[in-house]
Amino acid sequence: MSCFSSGSSQLSKALKRINSKARRPPSVPPLLPRRQSELDNKECRTTQDANKDSGPTIKQQIFTFQELADATENFNPESLVDVGSFGKVYRGQLIETEEIVVIEQLDRDGSRGHREFLRQVLMLSLLNHQNLINLIGYCTEGEERFLVNEYLPLGSLDQLLHDRPFNQEPLNWYARMKIAVGIARGLEYMHNTASPPVIYSNLKPSNILLDNNYNAKLSDFGLSKLGPFDGKKHISTTVMGTHGYIAPEYEKTGLLTVKTDVYSFGVVLLELVTGRKAVDITRRTKEQNLVSWAHRILKEPKKFSKLADPLLEGNFPAKGFTEALAVAAMCLQEEQTARPMMSDVVTTIMYLTSDNLIVNMKSPSSRSKPRVDHNDMKNAEIIEQHSSVQSQYTSSSGHTEYHSD
Repeated sequence: MSCFSSGSSQLSKALKRINSKARRPPSVPPLLPRRQSELDNKECRTTQDANKDSGPTIKQQIFTFQELADATENFNPESLVDVGSFGKVYRGQLIETEEIVVIEQLDRDGSRGHREFLRQVLMLSLLNHQNLINLIGYCTEGEERFLVNEYLPLGSLDQLLHDRPFNQEPLNWYARMKIAVGIARGLEYMHNTASPPVIYSNLKPSNILLDNNYNAKLSDFGLSKLGPFDGKKHISTTVMGTHGYIAPEYEKTGLLTVKTDVYSFGVVLLELVTGRKAVDITRRTKEQNLVSWAHRILKEPKKFSKLADPLLEGNFPAKGFTEALAVAAMCLQEEQTARPMMSDVVTTIMYLTSDNLIVNMKSPSSRSKPRVDHNDMKNAEIIEQHSSVQSQYTSSSGHTEYHSD
């Protein structure tokens, strides 16, 4: 049974209606210089075996341990900005170029091992897009493993959306939609343009980084997979990811497809609209799982306003709001074949934001945006009757990680 079944097909019709009016945006050309990779012999062999058909790879700078120690003032605790599943994250400044960078140190005792480090270097050496993090270089001196990435001053979407400082203005509607466009473009590039294609398999707010203009960049490619190859539509693998973002068919079968990323995008889009976490054990039991909670509300169009983040204070276009919900609902179909491709999602969101995305982004956190015309809530009919459904899993445990070597 579908979690977000279209029932009367009104969701599908809404998506087709939007796409029929929208011009498909041209492919975004790569913005980063193409270079060839320099890995040590063992890593080169791993790269070649993993991607024999990839063609030239990007050359990354190889740093010494001392260079990174100098950049962080000998890994001064004051330079430490985060501790993630990969390890410690430092903000540093390269002595030679004076460039501000982010330096990630692999925790050798953590859940992310050398294999995922290699995968990160491989993926970021092959992929080249404005909505993916730029890997500047790495260090493999002795037993140490470091990644050196570009610095994005606004940090992660998770910080801005779910861990915002009390004195910081919340993201407005147009900033949220701009972020959604960036995420969708990054996924579309990996699915449709990258050669070979890549399944990201790790989409969540903590892996979405933002520059000063709220351009989103995907990071942490340790769980990403090249392929599928040879005409296949899926990759068989051990289930990995974060509970709340994993597509139901992937969790049940271990079969990974591009539609797995589409489902995760639907969850993140719901987070942007509602301001809620995918899983939040601090809420009432029935509200702990975002997808299940939203599913129940989407049965009753008159209650759609409950899905809007209260911090938006009603400052969003009602038509754009309901159609964004339609996109999320299509992405969250339990049957993966019913989910749209990311190229269609990009087209749709670009259409929904085309009138306001650029002109209103001078101050993305400002609340002085157009007032909602609540009479337009009749547009909610586009997602009415989609509720001949059953909730998929309603488990509301914490952010359980599924990892495997």
